[in-house]
Amino acid sequence: MGQVIGKQFPDMTAETVEDKKVNLPLDVKGKYTLIGLAYSKKSEDELNSWFGPVYSTFIEKQTGMMQSISYDVNVYFVPMFTGVNAAATGTAKRKAMKNVDPKLLPYILFYKGELRKYKDELDFERRDIPYFFVLDPDGKIVFATEGRFSDAKMESIEAVIEN
Repeated sequence: MGQVIGKQFPDMTAETVEDKKVNLPLDVKGKYTLIGLAYSKKSEDELNSWFGPVYSTFIEKQTGMMQSISYDVNVYFVPMFTGVNAAATGTAKRKAMKNVDPKLLPYILFYKGELRKYKDELDFERRDIPYFFVLDPDGKIVFATEGRFSDAKMESIEAVIEN
């Protein structure tokens, strides 16, 4: 995964549950962005293990006396539908609208299309785990990790964004 550090994140057009197009990294330039990608059912389950911690760390507005650092970060979780599975994108959007906490929906994008380009450029060969990339404000990859959520991974992500 280390070989992707310093590379530009490849252009990707994905959609929200409301079919609004988001172009990565173009539409997120100007601030740090955390992107999680998953391209199988099993990796999607692991991707979901990140929802709560990422939401409470980067999205939820901290209030009260114990206010911690407030981040100005874009966050997107992207299930990828490719090949035969591309036809399931609509069904997946409908399921998300029913089953996902509504406050998380704006941060979930659905990608439908070619996988090869992303596998080659982002070096993700194992389909059963999700991959995470932190982009700097110019869309360059400054950190990458993979797999199920862990506190150590989150700390590494926070350290990259804070510096």
